[in-house]
Amino acid sequence: MTEKQRPFGLYIHWPFCLSKCPYCDFNSHVRNHVDFSLWEKALLAELEYYGKQTKGRILTSIFFGGGTPSLMPPFLVARLIDQCSVYWNLNPSLEITLEANPTSSESLSFKALAKAGVNRLSLGIQALNDQDLHFLGRQHKAEEALNALYMAQDIFPRFSFDLIYARPNQSLKNWEQELKQALALKSNHLSLYQLTIEPNTAFATFVHQKKFIPLDEEPSDNLYDLTQSMLEDHDLPAYEISNHARKGHESLHNLIYWHYDDYIGIGPGAHGRLTLDNIKYTTYQERLPETWLKTVLHQGHATHTKSLLTFEEKFQEFMLMNLRLKDGFTLKRFDAEFNQSFDTLLNPKIVQNLIDYNLVVKNDENFSLTKNGFKKLNAVLYHLLA
Repeated sequence: MTEKQRPFGLYIHWPFCLSKCPYCDFNSHVRNHVDFSLWEKALLAELEYYGKQTKGRILTSIFFGGGTPSLMPPFLVARLIDQCSVYWNLNPSLEITLEANPTSSESLSFKALAKAGVNRLSLGIQALNDQDLHFLGRQHKAEEALNALYMAQDIFPRFSFDLIYARPNQSLKNWEQELKQALALKSNHLSLYQLTIEPNTAFATFVHQKKFIPLDEEPSDNLYDLTQSMLEDHDLPAYEISNHARKGHESLHNLIYWHYDDYIGIGPGAHGRLTLDNIKYTTYQERLPETWLKTVLHQGHATHTKSLLTFEEKFQEFMLMNLRLKDGFTLKRFDAEFNQSFDTLLNPKIVQNLIDYNLVVKNDENFSLTKNGFKKLNAVLYHLLA
């Protein structure tokens, strides 16, 4: 498969939020005023910059992430979507996802966003009870979240929502009840993330100050096991470590990342992976919104770094991404990516040890993790990449 034939995605980063969540380490910022006309001009300019370099490719997915892209005016969302057809051939099944918060004010724009072209909404619910929503620093109440989900069901062909679990003192019983409530909402896709304390976040400060104690590894593992069991029983198995879907409802955009295919990233702090003339590059945009905006308006893009990925970097990224997937990767794809066989690049003794410990599975066609291997992904990768 040539680079023009492989799945290809576009990520658009909107960096603004109403408030910064204490667990969030994403490139998100609170600003009192945003000049939408300037941001429209800049985003279109950066879209053009990368569009000309990749003209004629088949666009599989557009993803508006953040930040809080549901704060974008729908006219801007529509403008960016419409402009994509200038540079790329649009896949008939083009997936256009937008992340949204379920506050009452933001849910009022759902119909306009659907009219703009969004056909998949990803709602950042995070919890289904007010006490935990308050702990997580969310702006919405549980009732607002449910109302937003019902609206999304009526308006968008596809929708998903996120929950964060392994919260401090969370019990199996409480999480089981919350999962039952989530499953009753009949979504075909759920993203379920364990709470991690990231450096340079408010939660990291709170933990240092001993304002709360993160959940220990053993109860976190028990919550993970319960999650997998309940979701599998409802035909929503994990196709990736944290993502569950009914067959045919997987996120196409996320699969682009995990299959190590190409994608463009525009907007502050966005990154991309691009194959140009059979050479794979990594791209990073200026992170601070004001710096990004000024740079794009001056030179047409704000690419801070565009560098050639070394063979070792490509190998590590390929393994890191693909082994997050339940299905892993085909040996045929591996050989094509690196022009070397799996058995040549990987230490056969280490691979066999991992097989013996029931952490990985390898046959003539495929390499993937076992259920046990999923829980020990970091350790498996450590040994494979050593």
